[in-house]
Amino acid sequence: MTFAASSASPRALLEDLYRAAVTAAAPGPALAKVLASLTPEPKRRVFILSLGKAAHPMAAAAVEQLSAWGSAPAGGLIVSPEAEPSPHPALLTVAGDHPRPGAASLAAATALENAASRVRAEDEAWVLLSGGTTSLIAAPIQGVSPDDLSRLYQLLLGSGLDITAMNRIRKRFSRWGAGRLAAALAPACVKNFTISDVIGDNLASIGSGPCVPDESSASEVQSALAGAGLWEEIPASVKNALEAVLQGQAPETPKPGNPAFEKVQIVVVASNRLAVEAAARRAGELGLAASVLDTALDGEAGPAGRRLAGLLINYPETGIPQPGGMHKHSECLIWGGETTVTLGPDPGLGGRNQELALAAAEVLGGAEGQRGRGAVLLSAGTDGRDGPTDAAGAIVDGGTWEAIRKAGRDPASDLARHDAYHALDAAGALLRPGLTGTNVMDIVIGLRPPR
Repeated sequence: MTFAASSASPRALLEDLYRAAVTAAAPGPALAKVLASLTPEPKRRVFILSLGKAAHPMAAAAVEQLSAWGSAPAGGLIVSPEAEPSPHPALLTVAGDHPRPGAASLAAATALENAASRVRAEDEAWVLLSGGTTSLIAAPIQGVSPDDLSRLYQLLLGSGLDITAMNRIRKRFSRWGAGRLAAALAPACVKNFTISDVIGDNLASIGSGPCVPDESSASEVQSALAGAGLWEEIPASVKNALEAVLQGQAPETPKPGNPAFEKVQIVVVASNRLAVEAAARRAGELGLAASVLDTALDGEAGPAGRRLAGLLINYPETGIPQPGGMHKHSECLIWGGETTVTLGPDPGLGGRNQELALAAAEVLGGAEGQRGRGAVLLSAGTDGRDGPTDAAGAIVDGGTWEAIRKAGRDPASDLARHDAYHALDAAGALLRPGLTGTNVMDIVIGLRPPR
């Protein structure tokens, strides 16, 4: 197969485009650019609360900006999936649990309470938020046990609900979700700098909205749980906590108009769109004609993989105008977003990107003609980790499905059991870039030979 870009293999080209996407949305540089535009308030102490998968690079950027102003953080906290050296002695660093909360998440939530309690009315708090925050600082509200909160998260992760729907439920029972962090910091000035990891950059959903009013009522949360078939499965303490609000025995979450949000400012500093557009620019630099498809990458991962593989093979040949009146047909198609996986009984190992890629491999393997046989597709999480695995996703082509068979596995059975990891690993298709420090959902990139 020959692409216009170079003599590099299709896999190498896709890895190049993936790196470009991840680099463009790197949280440290993105935050540094925004902070550089601020006007310092020399009379205010600044506390840094950096939470999520990108917590360390974001905290480092904040410390660097304060240093440029001749200042330093008065205190604060960094919570991430892995403990790393702190960029400043005033900032405590702890590791929480992800994607399922545990004892480390409880400890992180307590550390956050201690850090927030130091912020006074005349101070300023920089809340640096990125994906993964919901689990990393997960601690239950009063009346819900830690084990029951963990059980709720586990049920939601296998429910097939998208991240926005899941967080609408999770934050209701989380100590710091649904605007409760803003309430704890009030009346201090709060500047919330956010890396978006949800479709549409819904601020109330990112990290469970710790500094954003909760517009969902208890009755809506109950309906959502019932609609997902979870109402009878959730732990009794979770159900009782929700029913207490419904019966007026416990307060609702902070709503729009609450004084806690009067001094809260929120800025989205990076998003999935930034990553997708960077991949398209890099494709152009490499001589590929790229098209960013506006259709959101969402829904169930398996059907999405089949759909995208079909589009990759059959995408309309409208052409892209080039200088001199020429038209260059799309050789690279790019999508951004996040799919879901509804787990069945006894699931195997994998993640949404691996499941999408395996389903796409089946379609590519059955395609006819040069375009079908030569198409290659990458599906990967920008954070470098897909589900509870060491892979970000996978790169598949028309030979992947058969390669899995030759390795002694049944790819159809693996797909049905959500065991995409072992199937793709057998074919050498997994993508393992390591943790990237970026977290702006997923990216799918397809290459096909030029006409």
